[in-house]
Amino acid sequence: MLQLSAFSFILSLSLFLFILIKVISSRHGTKGFNLRLPPGPKKLPLIGNLHQMFGELPHHRLNKLAKTYGPVFYLQLGELPVVTISTPEAAKEVLKTHEHTFADRPPFPQLSSYDNSSVFFARYGEYWRQVRKICVLELLSVKRVRSITWAREEEVNSLVEYIGSSSGLPLNLSKNISACTNSIICKAAFGQRCKQQDELISTFEDAMRLASGFGLGELFPSLWFLIYINGIKFKLDKIKRKYDEIFNTILADHKMQREQCSGRPEVASDKEDLVDVLQRLQESDEIGFHLTTDNIKGVILDIIAAGSETSSTMLIWAMSEMLKNPKVMAKAQDEIRRVLKGKDRVQESNTEELHYLKCIIKETLRMHPPAPLIPRAPTEGCKVNGYDIPMNSRVIINAYAIGRDPRYWTNPETFEPERFVESSADYKGMHYQFLPFGSGRRICPGIAFAAASIELILASLLYHYDWKLANGQAPEQLDMTEVFRATAGRKDDLYVIASPCALVSP
Repeated sequence: MLQLSAFSFILSLSLFLFILIKVISSRHGTKGFNLRLPPGPKKLPLIGNLHQMFGELPHHRLNKLAKTYGPVFYLQLGELPVVTISTPEAAKEVLKTHEHTFADRPPFPQLSSYDNSSVFFARYGEYWRQVRKICVLELLSVKRVRSITWAREEEVNSLVEYIGSSSGLPLNLSKNISACTNSIICKAAFGQRCKQQDELISTFEDAMRLASGFGLGELFPSLWFLIYINGIKFKLDKIKRKYDEIFNTILADHKMQREQCSGRPEVASDKEDLVDVLQRLQESDEIGFHLTTDNIKGVILDIIAAGSETSSTMLIWAMSEMLKNPKVMAKAQDEIRRVLKGKDRVQESNTEELHYLKCIIKETLRMHPPAPLIPRAPTEGCKVNGYDIPMNSRVIINAYAIGRDPRYWTNPETFEPERFVESSADYKGMHYQFLPFGSGRRICPGIAFAAASIELILASLLYHYDWKLANGQAPEQLDMTEVFRATAGRKDDLYVIASPCALVSP
């Protein structure tokens, strides 16, 4: 034990001296170039402003720093120069005025797979444009989203039935909503044939949990060996091998099924899933370039990540806010039950008339954007708000802070869906005071898919059941503490009791 402690001390001391020598001997890109950098807090040697990020969630801490140093401010996190954007005006400069300069995302070495083949991780260029085009036109278009209505309605009906079987008993709604959104995205991606869904989702969640936040290797990129120090790199590589094996099985099954169905057009189109679409494009070369198997895996991994975690996070926050604000929930239920008029279930076509429900969704996204920090990497130096933004920096747009800007939002800390009744503000990237899905070239391409799932699930939960907190908890006692992992979700699971509505057939 003593020998191990001595070894650990020597390793830690060696690491510290090595980093110190590297930092002293290197000159970062922002020094000596006479740049007018944004203001920011004073830095410490070696770690820069890292100490000022401890103790709070990053989007909360950055919001507080913005109130001291302004809408555009500068931090040095280890070796990384970071510029934070906290107002709609500055965000517009980044996402519209200088859109081409900020079309890249920074590298995420711990999370990226398949040689950055996904839409999220790929560098801006011809490959990224082609893959995004596939997503927008073939995988996530309004037409394609409508074609997989069957998957959403099947899974939502199963959720409603399961809740009915637990009527009157404490229910972990967080767990059940997450399982529903995961099943929807897996059915959309893999159809009815995915036997390894639970294993795949579990493996993916393990990867996101390990890779969330800044790693030492990202904060000190010149010290490449740091990614191996705490063992996370080895664990992530093992997880990636595991989900790659699952993908290989899924793709082989789909290919076999396609070969068996070739020449039988009556089998093909109605329930074509996303893997079917990608394999069809791969075989036909109709898109003008060849999709590799790794490209397909990267795109599917992207869709699973964006389609499950963010949707479930948003739904759990929406239910939490309504449980904390019973008048809002009652108003939403009145609207839904009036529109459906005693029907046995909610169909997607019904959600078009649920205007107040859509306001609740917008207000939830304003207060609880699942991805509160939007990262960008400038490909060249430019100016934002009069300040120089270095090419080698990271730019972070704080969507959480922007959604609470008191110049644009009255009572910004209060959950008030009514603010959207007369407002034209939408989440599709054209209103820079409201950026839950980003904007510009890198805006989330899955907005239509996410909206369809969120509206159907939320409408179904409110239509069929009346809700209260478990354990006799009063609405004002509900803990709304956040945690920052892959998304900014609830720290604790949401436990509730559901009672069937007497006027509705479950």
